Amino acid sequence: MSGWSIDDVPTMKGARVVVTGANSGIGFEAAKVLAGKGANVILACRSEERGRKALQAIEAAHPKATVELRQLDLADLSSVEAFAEGVKRDHPTLDRLINNAGVMALPLRRTADGFEMQLGTNHLGHFALTVRLLGKLLEADDARIVTVSSMAHRFGRMRWKDPNWQRGYQKWLAYGQSKLANVLFTLELQKRLEKRGAKAIAVACHPGFADTNLQFVGPKLEGSKLQAWLMKLNNQYVAQEADAGALPTLYAATAPGVQGGDFFGPDGMLGIRGTPTRETPARHATDSAAAARLWDLSVELTGLGADV
Repeated sequence: MSGWSIDDVPTMKGARVVVTGANSGIGFEAAKVLAGKGANVILACRSEERGRKALQAIEAAHPKATVELRQLDLADLSSVEAFAEGVKRDHPTLDRLINNAGVMALPLRRTADGFEMQLGTNHLGHFALTVRLLGKLLEADDARIVTVSSMAHRFGRMRWKDPNWQRGYQKWLAYGQSKLANVLFTLELQKRLEKRGAKAIAVACHPGFADTNLQFVGPKLEGSKLQAWLMKLNNQYVAQEADAGALPTLYAATAPGVQGGDFFGPDGMLGIRGTPTRETPARHATDSAAAARLWDLSVELTGLGADV
């Protein structure tokens, strides 16, 4: 897969694809490529205004594309339910679910359901979305559920006794936990898909370090000009462009030969930039007992998924 690029993305004509967080960054770039390759792309965006601008930009780039915008707030389980019910009502099957949206290193915030914002958005919202859409994915011929993690999963640790940080909140450790949860979720979901003999597969990936708006939300909420300046420097001199950061996502979603449970990231030094390659996640992210425990915890917190 060395040198794999956007030009290598195969035709996706007629495939139905949901991309969360599709209004900017990696989600937008992935959605734009998939629309250009013929997919029917559903932009799942929290902000309808920003989502509308993304929709217009994709339609301008690909006038014949089939793209629709639907509102989705992953930090609100009632919004996840409403989004999923709308997709199920209007689409007979679903071929790809790209769990891309996320937040990073925020000051302590809580979701509408009381979860710590990073775990609630990055993992629990996507867990609930996947469970609610799984029936439509299982009806497709070769569906893939792609969940976007981060290099931060390597320092992430699950706080089993206090996953929602009622005590001693640390924003970067909370982010790491949420990104570790993405990989463990993929591991357990793949195990469950295999157990039922499903054609669908679950795959994870990470973008390396990509120049997106993700890095600036935390500093803005904290009112820290210094942090914002440091992020700007890193994006300018270290990060790769967002379209390059989207390549592991696109590879996981479209490339032939992808297997359930695979994990992809950039092939450059330290996994920061480069073209997609198959990686081995951190050792603690391959712990099947931890993956099963996370599933049970996610069922307990969301009330969903016990029967998957």
